[in-house]
Amino acid sequence: MNKKQKTILIRIITASLLLILLTVFRTEGILRFCLFLIPYLLVGYDVLKKALHGIIHAKPFDECLLMTVATLGAFAAGFIRDGDYTEAVAVMLFYQTGELFQSYAVGKSRKSITELMDISPEHALIPDEKGELIETDPEEVEIGTLIAVRPGEKIPLDGIVKKGSSSLDTSALTGESMPRDVTVGDEVISGCINKSGLLYIETTKEYSDSTVSKVMELIEDAGSRKSKSENFIAKFSRIYTPAVVLGAMALALLPPLFLLFTGNTPRWSEWVYRALIFLVISCPCALVVSIPLSFFAGLGAAGKKGVLIKGSNYLEALSEAGMMVFDKTGTLTKGVFEVTNIHPDKISENELLHMVAHAERFSNHPLAQSLKNAYGKEADGCTVEDAEEIPGKGVKTKVDGRIVCAGNEKLMADTIEGFTLPPCESCKNHTGTLVHVSVDGVYAGHILISDVVRPNSRKAIESLKKKGIKETVMLTGDRENVARAVADEVQVDRVYSGLLPQDKVNKLEELMQGRKDKTVFVGDGINDAPVLSRADIGIAMGALGSDAAIEAADIVLMDDDPLKIADAMAVSGKTLRIVKENIWFSIGVKAACLVLGALGLATMWTAVFADVGVMVIAVLNAMRCIRS
Repeated sequence: MNKKQKTILIRIITASLLLILLTVFRTEGILRFCLFLIPYLLVGYDVLKKALHGIIHAKPFDECLLMTVATLGAFAAGFIRDGDYTEAVAVMLFYQTGELFQSYAVGKSRKSITELMDISPEHALIPDEKGELIETDPEEVEIGTLIAVRPGEKIPLDGIVKKGSSSLDTSALTGESMPRDVTVGDEVISGCINKSGLLYIETTKEYSDSTVSKVMELIEDAGSRKSKSENFIAKFSRIYTPAVVLGAMALALLPPLFLLFTGNTPRWSEWVYRALIFLVISCPCALVVSIPLSFFAGLGAAGKKGVLIKGSNYLEALSEAGMMVFDKTGTLTKGVFEVTNIHPDKISENELLHMVAHAERFSNHPLAQSLKNAYGKEADGCTVEDAEEIPGKGVKTKVDGRIVCAGNEKLMADTIEGFTLPPCESCKNHTGTLVHVSVDGVYAGHILISDVVRPNSRKAIESLKKKGIKETVMLTGDRENVARAVADEVQVDRVYSGLLPQDKVNKLEELMQGRKDKTVFVGDGINDAPVLSRADIGIAMGALGSDAAIEAADIVLMDDDPLKIADAMAVSGKTLRIVKENIWFSIGVKAACLVLGALGLATMWTAVFADVGVMVIAVLNAMRCIRS
């Protein structure tokens, strides 16, 4: 409980004790009125202040105004009738108790989000010439700077380990408790905690481009993207509140005037009292508080599982998903490739591997990385110039002045006149990827690279179907037999292969036509930005450290486990169920109590339950989202 909440609690307790004393020790007349004003103002002065502020700034129709009018009216009714001001003070007292409970609930929900925000580093340590560590603001550290990270400290910037070995706690980013071991040459990302050894890291990104900065931006922006339910409640409140005020005025004036015109003597105080009860009952606190709280708690629950959702609109949309479309490489497969066969043509194996590794020197694609790893002699003095990446085909560059092309058959057909693929018996039924190479327009051979299906991919597909996904589809640029082998292994319903990036967008649009439910695309964030953006919901897989994924996707999985998608759907489904429960429960109870109040069958205590009681129950229900 924070300082503000403690102050409110003290005010509530003090006002409650004063109310009990005034009830036990009775006074009369104006003295009694003034004494009851003390606990009323003590517990409700901030509500009165907010109501006045709203009137001054032409935004009067909120719950503070309703509560102010109702309680001041109850004071007036008590003064006219029998000097009983207990209800007026009690209504304000119970209202503030409900507000305190709501504040505590929101704080608890916010804590799950702020725990994610705690990944922000305080400083970066830069060793000087004497080896002493100088504290520096992470935002001032340039790319290529050597920084030190001591055990127990957060890694402030993305980089590569140059000295030392350790285990990293990545739980704040991925939700996984298992530490990750790193040593010299390994990439590390900001926001992780160094658990054991001293690490020296060469930074590869500025702070503004680092993982921790991107993730914090994502979390901070999440609250600005409202769900349809939240937008409905906001619009509903703008219309509902003034309508309720007018309804209360009509209830206070029209029935007495009708009785007056029909020759009966109206009891004005009774109808005013009914109107005040009507105002208290109609206060929309339960809906205004519990609906955003439910989504906020749901976002926090997803964050704890390592799933960062960019807004409650995407959390809501996920519950409406009917088709899940997957990329293959780096999504359903590990994206960790290994060279399994080298088949040169007119040159040696070593020369073929040498040429292709240098051609791929500046590419970040997983295939390129596996070729560079297989060669392992990148620093051999070769010059690489005019590197050009051709989407969906491969790369073209100059290695020591020779034009080298590395990619698929389409690239070979573009660069070699009259190209026909030489027969290769050992590669005829392969389930990997062939990288073809040409040197100065002459075919030089091909290299077979194989990928591995993720252990949880099949289980993830099964879980998604249990969560209500009607159809699963795989889109890939790989060959048909490779794509079919992966699709059969993970049990995807349909597969489309040989697709360029723009073909994936076109195919996705074709799949989305005529569907009333939502379509989700799951990609690795490396070259899937267009299709991630086109889908109703884009989910980035394997996004740890991938700027492209964080920018393009609506939902980011902070590790590479596809099973987390089912977790996110479970959180979404539970959140939406709770939101609907709160909407129907709140409106149902209030509607019943409003009818009773208008007929004179409800007391002010009934009104207090219909307002504060319903709000407390709705907030308690909303808090169940945290345990999703």
